[in-house]
Amino acid sequence: MNKRHFLKSVGLGSLALLHAQLPALGRNPQPTPAPPPGGKPQHRIWINPNPQDSDADLALHYTAYAQAGIADIYFEADSERHFRAAKIQGIRAHRWIWTMNRGEKELLAAHPEWYAQNRQGESCATHPPYVDYYRWLCPNKPEVLEYLKTVVHTELSKDYVDGIHLDYVRYCDVILPVHLWAHYGIDQSKELPAYDFCYCNTCRDDYKALKGKDPLEMEHPDQSPSWRKYRYDRITNVVTQLADVAHKHKKPISAAVFPTPEIAKRIVRQDWTNWPLNAVSPMIYHGFYDEDVAWIGDAVAEGVKALHGKFPLYAGLYLPDFHGNMNDLGKGIQLAMDNGAAGVSFFGEVTPDVLKTLIAAG
Repeated sequence: MNKRHFLKSVGLGSLALLHAQLPALGRNPQPTPAPPPGGKPQHRIWINPNPQDSDADLALHYTAYAQAGIADIYFEADSERHFRAAKIQGIRAHRWIWTMNRGEKELLAAHPEWYAQNRQGESCATHPPYVDYYRWLCPNKPEVLEYLKTVVHTELSKDYVDGIHLDYVRYCDVILPVHLWAHYGIDQSKELPAYDFCYCNTCRDDYKALKGKDPLEMEHPDQSPSWRKYRYDRITNVVTQLADVAHKHKKPISAAVFPTPEIAKRIVRQDWTNWPLNAVSPMIYHGFYDEDVAWIGDAVAEGVKALHGKFPLYAGLYLPDFHGNMNDLGKGIQLAMDNGAAGVSFFGEVTPDVLKTLIAAG
């Protein structure tokens, strides 16, 4: 099942460790500057390459994208033909990978011990939360980190791949957007044990060595600031290690993240403002949070302020949320740019009307 199906059925986006101290963040890459004030913004899109597209189709599509100011494409699947066709038009081609959520049958069969466990002791290998393919790896296991580093190295070794884009680089959603609670018949006004990860022996022993207590022995582990921070740091360490691989290849690394720093930390344990990235694309999908278009500007402003110029932010916009209303889409793009975004990232069908709106807003 691909991400698009999940977004339709669940309404979530996403578009990872040793107990040694985290690597120093002083090795962060030099930040990629945002376009100067008054300069031309550079936009991005998430797409899944269609193998049935002809070479003529690709030339037509990517020429139109480039003319509209789309400078980068996140490709969900590998396709040398698509990547090279985009590059001919001056568009950078990034390989978009699922990071911590990996449910390949071969991996599940070979290494069920790599998967995260919830507070009830259930493993994602056998008890996936919410949907069947929600199979989350534990970010604290050295074997998982080495596996992910190999995945990134393999993708970036291809000469037609310009960068790596991380998706699902987080824990499972401990809390869903409120409008989904009825869909699953759950009330998540507090963190429930079935969706709270990871409590495997590796994580519990590691945290106990650091803090002198087992998180499972706490009366309210969901309220512990240090246990919460411990998990932020586990994901930050995964990103840091994968960034090292990317920079050895002299290629950029970016990530799709939850819409604001506060939301990301609260519901999926992402501390993305402290990651060593070259760019970030927060999924500011306003419809998922029952917000209006104006919230796009608020979310961008929060993220830009928290980043302090470390790297540029490209506001992720979910095109179906606009229901074909190009006026609202234009407003969303403008709000993102006015609040400090370096550009926008589109998820959904990029039609000629969408491209016209992007050009007009730019």
